Amino acid sequence: MPQLTTPLVDSKLKLHNRLVMPPMATDKADEDGKLTKATLEYYKEKSLGGHISLVIVEHSYIALEGKAGERQMSVARDSDIEPLRELATILHANGSKAAMQINHAGSKRKSGLGAVGPSAVAHPATQTVPATLSLLQIQKIIEQFQASALRTKKAGFDAVEIHAAHGFLLHQFYSPLTNHRTDEYGGGVYARIRLHLQIIEAIREAVGPGFPIMLRLGGSDYRTGGIAVEDSIVAAREFEKAGLDLLDISGGFLGFMHPTSHKPGYFSDISLPIMQAVDIPVLVTGGVTTRQQADDLLARDVADLIGVGRAIMKDSLWAQKAMT
Repeated sequence: MPQLTTPLVDSKLKLHNRLVMPPMATDKADEDGKLTKATLEYYKEKSLGGHISLVIVEHSYIALEGKAGERQMSVARDSDIEPLRELATILHANGSKAAMQINHAGSKRKSGLGAVGPSAVAHPATQTVPATLSLLQIQKIIEQFQASALRTKKAGFDAVEIHAAHGFLLHQFYSPLTNHRTDEYGGGVYARIRLHLQIIEAIREAVGPGFPIMLRLGGSDYRTGGIAVEDSIVAAREFEKAGLDLLDISGGFLGFMHPTSHKPGYFSDISLPIMQAVDIPVLVTGGVTTRQQADDLLARDVADLIGVGRAIMKDSLWAQKAMT
């Protein structure tokens, strides 16, 4: 059985151990989305020593109209490439591989002004009622994801992660709670993930066959009428067929929290059946605070990779202490 120190070799994204720092918003960018000295220092401190095999950099907006917060990082412009290259260089110099998470907020925009979504349905968390996206607008968003992923590759990152969890736009399309469309993007699970599949296809066309594409999936809404684990098993299989290289399992409209469990790896109720359904690596995050907890999750085969978020955020030496 693998342990946290076991390399991941049977994957397009090869890693020297199973420890991942998941994306966590820092709000350290400036108001224009540009990286600051504080951003670079934060990631340098967290990755120092190379004990974390993969750092997934926090969600960054693909278009100004998809910006989630005032100090969110941007990957929406070609001028973002060089600052992001500096960040990727720091992570590589410290011994970690780097992935960039790209995102569109949809109706989870902080201000709510100009919010768009699959349907004019109030967001369960923000209560914002978005304007319904037209087919032309959907095509533009696909192109924005594609362009942002290509910028990520040009900046020297090792992978790109599509954010489709935590109530943001792609999660809004996936969830029946917010997707009431009657066209090809609404209805059953296959229609509700059509946009995800088109984005994966567009990104693959731009970055080529060798560049890893990851996706963070909000695997369950944990509420009546929302996404169920059975939906996510279907979605995971379709994403793998489309060429996805890694699945990062998290929550739906409840974000990174589980409604009933606080035990380590609490999203394993989703990751385990998905592990059994696909052959690509699966990452799970949630509540892990010790090396033993991570090793136990790997031994139970609920995931291939373990994300440790808040423990590393609180203690920059956590990874060093856990891995040595």
